[in-house]
Amino acid sequence: MARRWGPAIFACYPDAERLLLPRTPPRLDAPFGEILYRRRTHRSFAPRPVALEDLATLLSTTFGPVDFIDAGGLGALMRRTSPSGGARHELEAYVGIRHVVGVAPGWYHYNAREHSLELLTAGCTGEDLVSLGGGQSWMADASFVVVLVAVIERMLVKYRFPRAYRVCLLNAGHFGQTFVLAATGMGLGPFQTGAFDDSAVAERLGLDGTTVTPLYMLGAGAPAHADSYTRPPATLDTFMRTTLTHPDPSPGSTSTITS
Repeated sequence: MARRWGPAIFACYPDAERLLLPRTPPRLDAPFGEILYRRRTHRSFAPRPVALEDLATLLSTTFGPVDFIDAGGLGALMRRTSPSGGARHELEAYVGIRHVVGVAPGWYHYNAREHSLELLTAGCTGEDLVSLGGGQSWMADASFVVVLVAVIERMLVKYRFPRAYRVCLLNAGHFGQTFVLAATGMGLGPFQTGAFDDSAVAERLGLDGTTVTPLYMLGAGAPAHADSYTRPPATLDTFMRTTLTHPDPSPGSTSTITS
């Protein structure tokens, strides 16, 4: 029998209460160009909840396996819809649910292997989201957040040098972009933020914050018809008040940028 190599490619909480998510076809048939230009960061949300089917589709589209490849001595490696350095896929999704149809508020781990939510702690309020989200008051109305958590060992077992952490951060950005584009295509109002209380989030999720650590926070809700955080388009006067370039130097002189 061949020797198994490396850490497990899926995390799971076998003793947790779990909710199997519906496997519905994704609503992602809007033209890609339309989705790209319609995407924006939402900070105002309607009071209606997000449908369970929409949450399930968003999680599976962003974090579920697409297929698996034979990596020889490394065994089977997963592919997702986002790139990952060395196909290590060290990122796990933890979900704080406040207002989703059919799901009790709480903090969950998304089990990508079986497409389920594993309950870690019950209860998730708007006040919780604001506190964990660095005091950003608008997060109180979000329906749910997703914390991207890096299992560092999955990366270091192949790439044993400090730059590996940079790749984890890049991968978090890849997944964030996929998440917000998929959410936009589904008609949700997505957001992303790096402003959160690392220690408090790690404690809430039961992570050590070192070998398994939160990197990025995403989220969404039903978009409000009018977003009070939206700024008006730039006008000619706006550009007149903006430093766009520094003056071109004369031939043979040295360029100096002044404030």
